[in-house]
Amino acid sequence: MNYKIKNVLLKLIDRGFEAYLVGGFVRDYILGIESFDVDISTNALPKDVMDIFDLNNSNDENYGSVHFKDSLYNYDITTFRKEFNYSNRKPVDMEYASSIEEDVKRRDFTINALYMDVDGNIHDLVDGKKDLEKGIIRSIGNINNKMTEDPLRLLRAVRFAATFDFSIESNLYSFIRQNKQLLRTISYSRKKIELSKMFKADNKLQGIKLIRELDIASELEIKIPEHVAFVEDELGIWAQLEFKRDYPFKNSELDTIAAIRKVMRYGIIDNAVLYECGLYVCMIAGEILGVPRGVISELYKNMPIYTVKDIALDGDDIISILGIEPSNVIKDIIFDLELNILNGNLKNDYDSLKQYLLKNWRAV
Repeated sequence: MNYKIKNVLLKLIDRGFEAYLVGGFVRDYILGIESFDVDISTNALPKDVMDIFDLNNSNDENYGSVHFKDSLYNYDITTFRKEFNYSNRKPVDMEYASSIEEDVKRRDFTINALYMDVDGNIHDLVDGKKDLEKGIIRSIGNINNKMTEDPLRLLRAVRFAATFDFSIESNLYSFIRQNKQLLRTISYSRKKIELSKMFKADNKLQGIKLIRELDIASELEIKIPEHVAFVEDELGIWAQLEFKRDYPFKNSELDTIAAIRKVMRYGIIDNAVLYECGLYVCMIAGEILGVPRGVISELYKNMPIYTVKDIALDGDDIISILGIEPSNVIKDIIFDLELNILNGNLKNDYDSLKQYLLKNWRAV
């Protein structure tokens, strides 16, 4: 356990409170995965936590949680609690509990319900370690109650199964298939977050397969083609799917997806495509098209020009050489020069370009 995390636990303990690491951090610790999001469960009330860590506000205090960060970790310290009656994925009614035995009942899956004390001892009340060892995603408590109170858990089950290459316990698997319409109630923002996390995982194609098996693509409002190529970057997966416009992508993400799809339509990666779409996009599209990264890197390294500024003459030179007035035709001429330079038909030096202009564009 990192000393920074241990010190946070000790600050709570030294004030007479219980404090445990819990959830994804403990799960990942056992699996040997580095994590920087630290969930802590305690019997200290939010006001106590804010006093101990000298915090003057919390953006989620109403739900018994206090958030802060240091140079390495994001902390979420939550008071032991019971929860009932959800609305829009948040508990309408909530009361604080006095022990982890009560607190554990509100959690989603057994693998996310392991508690670790300051000495590194694991407190396992729901056989979470056994399910980690077996590679099983299992719901805590009544599946119907647990999943209907927060339908995002259906999608999280799929995401965890894909991320860790686990199987979904049979009763939970059946519930997801039979109640997939619940996925329609999840916001597009949350769906995008969960799917993007899945598409970042090493086992992302297992996630795609699981979405097909569970027949939930239509509920997620995405369409999956018959073949999806493995791509490291999650935007490369999104580019291969069709998805509802309501998914809240940033403009930069949409631009990247559109550019990847353009290269996919071209079906090749050459100097002209690299020049138009850039190395980053072409590397992603190359994985989809089966073009080795080394080939793309070599092409890019030997490109004669990378931007219009690399051309050995500019718009003013064109006007002077051809004796013409400024107009939109200059753009056409520059585009012609770009293509011929990139295709290797024209050397990128002033004299060669001048002779080309006089021969091919004198009549404009």
